[in-house]
Amino acid sequence: MKKLIRFNLNGKETEITIDPTLTLMWVLRDQFGLTGTKYGCGIGVCGACTILVDNEAIRSCTYQVSDVMDRKVVTIEGLSSNGELHPVQKAFMEKDALQCGYCTPGMIMNATGLLLANPEPTRQEVIEGMEDNLCRCGAHIRIIEAIQSAGHEMKKGN
Repeated sequence: MKKLIRFNLNGKETEITIDPTLTLMWVLRDQFGLTGTKYGCGIGVCGACTILVDNEAIRSCTYQVSDVMDRKVVTIEGLSSNGELHPVQKAFMEKDALQCGYCTPGMIMNATGLLLANPEPTRQEVIEGMEDNLCRCGAHIRIIEAIQSAGHEMKKGN
């Protein structure tokens, strides 16, 4: 049975009438065309589908669309503002913290959630905060540097 689901998506009040048990990741991709949210493992282990819900990084493949009723959802497409990249996006580019790019949106979203909770993480806190985002390309050192650099930029902006 379909249900009306209302939520804020990338800064815009949104509503959709849909099966409430559908996975949020597929609703974002198929219904809203937000393909930056990637399908990886489908069980919340790899982090490719990471988005922010009320500023907390979550795995959208493990959420039902009904779980975001009346909540704030941000995908990689909604992270930039007024045509300006978010500090985490900028830092990933500046530090060359990506290779194939498939896991990058999830990494950026997870890093953003980490920095919103802890604007000045230590190297070890970054490693621990990002350990559940899997990447096989080998940009790990640059990812850590990018996250710490973005944290400094975000703190300046406050």
